[in-house]
Amino acid sequence: MNQNNPRSTGQPRHHSAAEAALNTASGFAISYLAGLFIFPAAGMPVTPSQNFVVVSAYTVISLVRSYVWRRAFNHWGRHR
Repeated sequence: MNQNNPRSTGQPRHHSAAEAALNTASGFAISYLAGLFIFPAAGMPVTPSQNFVVVSAYTVISLVRSYVWRRAFNHWGRHR
């Protein structure tokens, strides 16, 4: 990595991609398992497939949110 490059993240792109994929997959798994207990404890019984749909929707929302914020910060960082 070129330390003098202001756009450098200090991490190769394939490492960043692997980190993002692992973060997303582990977050999905944790949320899925938590939902199996949290929804019924809150009086909202769900089937595993319903829980999967809910967790999938929130995972997509989270990915879009992360992407938008990352792009915004990159944009703001270039225009300082």
